[in-house]
Amino acid sequence: MLVTKFGGSSLADAKQFAKVKSILLADGDRRYVVPSAPGKRGPEDDKITDLLIACHTAAKSGKPFLHILERIQARYTDIAQELGISMPLADEFAGIAKAISEGASLSYAASRGEYLNGMLLAEYIDFPFVDAARVIRFDREGKLLEEETNRLLSDTLHSLPRAVIPGFYGSDEEGNIHTFSRGGSDISGALVARAVNADVYENWTDVTGFRMADPRIVPDALSIASMTYRELRELSYMGASVLHDEAVFPVRRAGIPTNIRNTNDPLHPGTMIHAAAPMAPGHVITGIAGKKGFSIVSVEKDMMNAELGFGRRVLQAFEESGVSFEHLPTGIDTMCVVVEEKALAPHKETVLRRIQELVQPDQISIHEHLALIATVGRGMVRNFGTAARLFSAISSQGISIRTIDQGSSELNIIVGVDENDFAAAVRAIYDAFVRI
Repeated sequence: MLVTKFGGSSLADAKQFAKVKSILLADGDRRYVVPSAPGKRGPEDDKITDLLIACHTAAKSGKPFLHILERIQARYTDIAQELGISMPLADEFAGIAKAISEGASLSYAASRGEYLNGMLLAEYIDFPFVDAARVIRFDREGKLLEEETNRLLSDTLHSLPRAVIPGFYGSDEEGNIHTFSRGGSDISGALVARAVNADVYENWTDVTGFRMADPRIVPDALSIASMTYRELRELSYMGASVLHDEAVFPVRRAGIPTNIRNTNDPLHPGTMIHAAAPMAPGHVITGIAGKKGFSIVSVEKDMMNAELGFGRRVLQAFEESGVSFEHLPTGIDTMCVVVEEKALAPHKETVLRRIQELVQPDQISIHEHLALIATVGRGMVRNFGTAARLFSAISSQGISIRTIDQGSSELNIIVGVDENDFAAAVRAIYDAFVRI
């Protein structure tokens, strides 16, 4: 049994809908389908979810929004007409317009793209439609209730040999709509896969699986045939955005492999993700990923290692302002806290003042415009000199490393470089480990 999730680019127009139907008909084991809202049809196009959010924003500000909603309705109408689907779209949009005008939540507005796309797809492929609000359960604060969701999905889908369940949203027990973060249809698909004990969770998108580096930086980066969920988690968190990083947990716990596939190249096997997977011959690393927009707050104080509770008090200053830390590279007399610049910016002065008050440091400094690069691979632990090879590759390009962090599992090495050196550093690491 296969659970298939199709992303927004896979369902952007009628032509893409036809590709999805062909994929589903090619294998009768593809029985449960999780669609996203229509994505962009081209560089100048808009995602349906973005337009729905614009409707909500306008309505909340007392501005007209019906002209935006009419654009959305026209998009769905075009898809339905081209596919020969007869659906009461006018009634659906009248209800959405009424709800938004009466103060419906942002989550409600944003979720309507998946809801409508699910109804269209169900009609087109002749599968039953199951509203995610019935089977994906959140609490009142918007936290997923995974075990209750699993029970609801299992009970509902047990009697349905096939179904379409829209992604991205669910509801609390009072019927209020809640959504995952953007890209959260991946999580919905993983929850469905767990609930029906699928053999494989297929995640269909517009790329042929993961590649060993961002193709915008390394255009000929090799594809990754297989990886582990731990590696996926590291790469996704550090910017490899093929799959939502939280989609890992439901299927990993259930022992269900995930297959990343390309709707536009359905014969390509894509990337298989398992709890354990063989290394590609000759490759020490699995992939490289990174992202910009970090700052290092460096706190220096002599003998801080002997001062009980020093680290806790430094982190307290960040916690009080609601700023999460990413990494904590630390020396004997220096503690560095790596945080997102955009999270720190509104609270910078407050955080610095509180650090001063709480630990009386000798010096505090901030290094901004930092990029973090993660080199990930389960083969790294068995190969001597991996770190030296990585650092030599970066230094050979005249790039200074601002921070180094290696987990105890030795699954990854994270380095921090100036944002201007980001692309050159990624290429240098790739060349050192792959072009050999």
